[in-house]
Amino acid sequence: MGWRTVVVSSRAKLDFKMGYLMIRTEETVTRIHISEIAVLMIESTAVSLTAYLLCELAEAKVNIIFCDNQRNPDGVYLPFYGSHDCSQKVKFQIQWTVECKQAIWQKIVAAKITGQMKMLLTANKTAEAEKLKSYLPDIQPGDTTNREGHAAKVYFNALFGKGFTRTDEENPINAELNYGYSILLSAVSREVVSNGYLTQIGIHHDNQFNHLNLACDLMEPFRPFIDYVVVKLPNELNKDTKQKLIQVLDRKVIIDQRQQSLLNALIIYVKSVLDCLSSQNAAMIKFPDYDFKSYESNSIL
Repeated sequence: MGWRTVVVSSRAKLDFKMGYLMIRTEETVTRIHISEIAVLMIESTAVSLTAYLLCELAEAKVNIIFCDNQRNPDGVYLPFYGSHDCSQKVKFQIQWTVECKQAIWQKIVAAKITGQMKMLLTANKTAEAEKLKSYLPDIQPGDTTNREGHAAKVYFNALFGKGFTRTDEENPINAELNYGYSILLSAVSREVVSNGYLTQIGIHHDNQFNHLNLACDLMEPFRPFIDYVVVKLPNELNKDTKQKLIQVLDRKVIIDQRQQSLLNALIIYVKSVLDCLSSQNAAMIKFPDYDFKSYESNSIL
């Protein structure tokens, strides 16, 4: 499994040669062994690459993110078959019961709100953190009382001000949040496919126009790690802040009583959720610890 995040942000040609990603610009030729790469972000639309390279990257389960002409994540490249037994996995996926999906969504929402609560505590928003804590016992299977939505309003207003809304596309804070969330979403999507499942069939998200429903479900508990970085960044999405958000995947978190990179924690967490869904048992999900003091200690800011 690779560990490097490679960003190509200027005109270049990418190809594959003897196990290496070759990055050819007018001035230089850089080569990186594919086994070292976890994420490849194509940030410039002036980049060309070969089909051979795409096939090799897919085989190595490299997360490939393509950006638009504003240099914002616009899409991901996912292989059709990420696992040798994907046909059997899809059969399991179609048979996931409503009861199991609702039980797992309840746990996902509880973990997300716990992360938001601890994020507020690090920001000295004690009263708002206590309010989120009071929501936890009320979370029902499937979150039928929408504690997630109520918590989000309290949470974002506490962090970014009473006038802040997530629907304001012109707000630079939202631009940074969306950029970071897009990186998370692409990483989770890769893990869903790598484990042999379809991203389209979710456990809570059920939008016929969303081909990443399941990834949208599973990414939720990791959003507070992006929020933590955005709070500390200048309110401007530029080359520097984008780089900081990309590097979030390299930060260290605790999961299953061990320190892991955020990317490895995603891998462990996603597999645990998918295993629980297939066994129809929601008890064994491995969530990250929200120890933001430790998260800060390996800061790249």
